Amino acid sequence: MVRLKVLSGKMAGTEVVARHFPFRIGRSAAAELRLEESGVWDQHLELVFDRHAGFVLITQQNAIAAVNGQPAQRTVLRNGDCIEIGALKLSFWLGETQQSSLRVREWLTWAGLALMTTCQLWLIYRLDR
Repeated sequence: MVRLKVLSGKMAGTEVVARHFPFRIGRSAAAELRLEESGVWDQHLELVFDRHAGFVLITQQNAIAAVNGQPAQRTVLRNGDCIEIGALKLSFWLGETQQSSLRVREWLTWAGLALMTTCQLWLIYRLDR
């Protein structure tokens, strides 16, 4: 899960969560993050997930974008990167992870240990006779 926060422009302060990739950003109605700022094209850029590289920003041909002040056509994003599209700035953050509950596994482990201890005590009692 990725969080994008709009830092400037009409939508400043807005946060968007990207759960599905590719995630398109632009003016188009088909874009997952629709931005109506000057310098933003219909399909300006997209975020894709590459298993080996991580999250990759890819701009449309001839579209201009910068990551941390450096021009970028295709670049791997890192936590906290600042993406500039025309007059607009976005921050890129990885979402918080949520740990699933381990309550059932923990209970089964303790129950198994108790059962094993009981069986061992029974065997010791049985063999002493």
